[in-house]
Amino acid sequence: MSLSTQILYKPLYLMKKVILLLLATVGGTAFSFAQTGNTTQVKISNGLLQGVVEASGIHSFKGIPFAQPPVGDLRWKEPQPPKDWAGVRVADHFGPQAMQAPIYSDMMFRSDGKSEDCLYLNVWTSAKSPKEKLPVLVYFYGGGFSAGDGSEYRYDGEALAKKGLVTVTINYRLGIFGFFAHPELTKESPHHSSGNYGLMDQHAALVWVQKNIAAFGGDPDKVTIAGESAGSMSVSAQVASPLSKGLFRGAIGESGAVLGNLSPAPLADVEQTGVKFAQKVGATSLDDLRKISADKLMQLAGFTHFSTTVDGYFLPEMPQAIFDAGKQMHVPLLAGWNSAEVEYHSVLGNDSLTVDNYKKALQKLYNDKADVVFKAYPAATDADVAQAATDLASDRFIVFATWKFTDVQNRTSGKPVYRYLFSKKRPPMVNGQGNGKSMGASHASEIEYALGNLSTNKVYAWTPDDYKVSETMQTYFANFIETGNPNGGGLPQWDKLDNANPKTMVIDVNSQLTPVTNTARYILLESFSTK
Repeated sequence: MSLSTQILYKPLYLMKKVILLLLATVGGTAFSFAQTGNTTQVKISNGLLQGVVEASGIHSFKGIPFAQPPVGDLRWKEPQPPKDWAGVRVADHFGPQAMQAPIYSDMMFRSDGKSEDCLYLNVWTSAKSPKEKLPVLVYFYGGGFSAGDGSEYRYDGEALAKKGLVTVTINYRLGIFGFFAHPELTKESPHHSSGNYGLMDQHAALVWVQKNIAAFGGDPDKVTIAGESAGSMSVSAQVASPLSKGLFRGAIGESGAVLGNLSPAPLADVEQTGVKFAQKVGATSLDDLRKISADKLMQLAGFTHFSTTVDGYFLPEMPQAIFDAGKQMHVPLLAGWNSAEVEYHSVLGNDSLTVDNYKKALQKLYNDKADVVFKAYPAATDADVAQAATDLASDRFIVFATWKFTDVQNRTSGKPVYRYLFSKKRPPMVNGQGNGKSMGASHASEIEYALGNLSTNKVYAWTPDDYKVSETMQTYFANFIETGNPNGGGLPQWDKLDNANPKTMVIDVNSQLTPVTNTARYILLESFSTK
């Protein structure tokens, strides 16, 4: 970041912190924290909340509104600050999940139904007083920006709260509700932008955390954001956005980034998707679109893809340009991916695992570049094809973009980056099926390990080795959230990334720092990508 940019952003950051501190004590009302039996109360900026004291002693508060319901005239608008309430608001159950179709079978919700009114968050804390100043984790769920919810068992915050963190999960708008753009929306916006409402929901939640997390014993100056898949893409977007400067001090990305092949689309392109959708449903105005019920709108949207976008406001330019220029947030980053994000079928289809079939598949995908790709992902014999094709499929899907996140943040932020490869395969299912032919750790399989929630997933027959890996990953995460460095607690030493001699922490039963030997793969894919 240039000196002039630092001079510009420093007073903005300090002003933001002063404003948030003033808002946190508006009206001269101090925060309070009280426990009675198995209930617990806390006073935040909007009123009094009553949560639950779990059997573990952790205090949980669920379904807290962090913005006004984005319905009616607020559909497809920047989230608005929540309104105050009178009396005690019971916060003992999750709010509704964002509007979504049942896309992914592994999502197990505890939410209060499904609604366009979905902007709620959840807090778990071990603090008994607002004075404890514990480090804070804010976690964004994955699901392709089309599904997911902060109530999912795998995101439960109790386990990490036991390690001395305040953990927060949030909801954000999805699909057509969260990423719809249209020229008329751009015209009515005071920022001359549209789309990215889901990302702005996340930003609003981070503003709420700054204003209120001290009430739960959290330190607003020690906030780390994290997420997996679309949640990790969200993390990289928040790091890139000028709106979020000063709202967190560290970032964790699990498989995903808005870089490379996952970069946002130009606003004009996403607007045209919106125009075509409006024409298809016979809507001639924004008022017509806003009058369509949430259920009907989701049905009409079907499988239409609404992309993140360079909207000129939340993302003023392509994230790659922001990172290359060092204009992103300069915060420590812990990020990585899984050893078999997707299997070889996305390259080979249902063809048999032979070198000939693999070469034919590469020819279809890369034409005259097929030979150079084969050299980067070689298969000397038929026995090598499954691994080579899995590596290529995983890199094409999400690994390459995540690699770019770690690479460019390391080059331009001046802050340490810690890169991992999660390699622990899930065990067989309780019914004895599954994972016999798995090539490694599949996409999203690390979440329960990282957040300490193996026991909430009853599908798999977890072993002591799985719990050992989970403890390792939790502790690395907790250390990083507390200090910006994952090391400590007797864990294997994890060196920060050195681009001249890159090493990756391979997280498995016996975790170890390992030299990187495949950087050439990512350099090759980078030569194919459009920035």
